[in-house]
Amino acid sequence: MTRTLLSFVLLGSALWAQDTAALLNDPAVKAAMEYAKQHEPETINEQVRVCEIPAPPFKEEVRGQEFKRLFEKLGLKDVRIDKVGNVIGVRPGKSARPNLVFSAHLDTVFPPETNVKVKREGNTLTGPGIGDDCRGLAVMLSVIKALDAAKVQTPGTITFVADVGEEGLGDLRGVKNLFYESLKGQIDSFVSVDGTGLGIANVGVGSFRYRVTFKGPGGHSYGAFGMANPIHALGRMIAKIADFQVPLDPKTTFNVGRIGGGTSVNAIPFEAWAEVDMRSADEASLKALDAKFQEAVKTSLAEENKRWKDRGKISGAAELVGLRPAGQTPESSKIVQTALAVSKAMGIQETLREGSTDSNVPMNLGIPAITISGGGRGTGAHSLNEAFDTTDSWIGTQRALLLAVALAR
Repeated sequence: MTRTLLSFVLLGSALWAQDTAALLNDPAVKAAMEYAKQHEPETINEQVRVCEIPAPPFKEEVRGQEFKRLFEKLGLKDVRIDKVGNVIGVRPGKSARPNLVFSAHLDTVFPPETNVKVKREGNTLTGPGIGDDCRGLAVMLSVIKALDAAKVQTPGTITFVADVGEEGLGDLRGVKNLFYESLKGQIDSFVSVDGTGLGIANVGVGSFRYRVTFKGPGGHSYGAFGMANPIHALGRMIAKIADFQVPLDPKTTFNVGRIGGGTSVNAIPFEAWAEVDMRSADEASLKALDAKFQEAVKTSLAEENKRWKDRGKISGAAELVGLRPAGQTPESSKIVQTALAVSKAMGIQETLREGSTDSNVPMNLGIPAITISGGGRGTGAHSLNEAFDTTDSWIGTQRALLLAVALAR
């Protein structure tokens, strides 16, 4: 970093810190902050209630309808559900711009048959999705309530969004639709509240996700022996992937997460498949890894067919089922410095982090964006034993509130 740029960052940081301190002395903002703290038990109750409404991948409709009802009840304007299922509601400021989009995601990673009942033991809540992202959804609702209870009027507008498709093969379809269609050209900055703790992520880890399928005629394991085998081809591919060499910095990763195929132990399968995930915050590193992967698919197919002299020749294809664009919001940007200033003003010591969240999309588009955690402490994310410790969780709610006010200017 040059001396001139460093001076600019330090000056900007000092100014935003002063602005944040001034906000904390504003009577309406102080009242809103106190409201958020005093009503944290209600926020936690709402977190539990929302979490017990199923929202499996691609089936977020029931939870979405409930958020539409809540947004209307809380007095947001122009409440609607867009074509992919995002629930959108507007809290007008003195002017339409700047427009801050403040979001949390509706969906979970769990299938429809999952028991989503939340258990309470002391300060601990246990249930699928209780932290990711029922916490973010509850915090978002609390921010709306606190702003209204204290009659906070922001210079700019805040658009609240409960979005779909953040997890897994949802492929960020909700936030992509926001930026490419529903709110295209209308978003000046973006904050996602996702998960637990007090983190701030300004780097978006990109990913390619593929479903690889090998197909052949199949046959009896004894009578048709000597034919190419889709599962053997799949095994060759997985072995090659396991031997990939990737950089430690920028961190670049790969994973074969799911496999399947075959009908019986004594049958040459007619199909085998695998789902592969590759990630990096660096776009060039991710593209280089993707090239290795494509070669592994091609070579594995050729080797299996050659092994059996093309008898029962098999085919193979890699279908791109998920694309999360990589991106970064500079540390020197107003949104990042404001978030750091808000945390500092509240006595929160926080460093910037990487993540793979809804913010990836605006980061990639060059629109100021960060993801913040919603407070409390979480364990076991994406597991049936996911847990949330509510101790001092109000700090996360207050921080989200103060950040929303600070950015809606």
